Amino acid sequence: MSHHPLVEALKGKLIVSVQAYPGEPLRHPETMAQMARACELGGAAAIRCQGLSDIAAIKGRVEIPVIGLWKEGHEGVYITPTLRHAMACVHAGADVVALDATDRPRPDGRTFEETVEAIRAQSDVLIMADCMTIEDIRRGVAAGCDLVSTTLSHNKAAIDTTMDDGPDIPILTQAVSEFPDAAIICEGHVHTPADARAAMDAGAWAVVSGTAITHPTSITSWFVDAVK
Repeated sequence: MSHHPLVEALKGKLIVSVQAYPGEPLRHPETMAQMARACELGGAAAIRCQGLSDIAAIKGRVEIPVIGLWKEGHEGVYITPTLRHAMACVHAGADVVALDATDRPRPDGRTFEETVEAIRAQSDVLIMADCMTIEDIRRGVAAGCDLVSTTLSHNKAAIDTTMDDGPDIPILTQAVSEFPDAAIICEGHVHTPADARAAMDAGAWAVVSGTAITHPTSITSWFVDAVK
């Protein structure tokens, strides 16, 4: 199975998610761009980010690939939920567009497969499937997505987790077993270097870490809890 050169370049590497939640002090495109550049200097192979302004600002600051998405809403399909959202990410400069790969209803009525097909017809951007279950992973692979990730397997936001919540190694192991040649990405609750190593040892193509690197509020709370 052949892969795009960008995907090949991510093999065995760390991707850093640079995102701030609504209402937080760091939620500003320039701040996210500075954070992304700092992560690049630390060795990140790519940056995953949210929102058109952040995608554009980060793309202008770093030399590594940018995985872009657009979150809208909090329920159901909210990660790049429609073709319109996906194409906006493309126009903002994303090298890869990440979108929800579940079979849940989408606001524009398209299925995941129809969305992928339409993106392919309109651009040469790479596509990352954000998955919740092994069925979603199968769907992402069958649709020909360039990267297939365990992003949604915990079914809760990273901000709602503790440092002890680790990555979903069981679903990663199953996915790698079923699709040994696919670019299966471990994302979600990678909170320590040991978590990242465990994911790589389980066969992940690459690992995404975000909260533990770029969300100081969560990191601080972990230390506060530890010293209580």
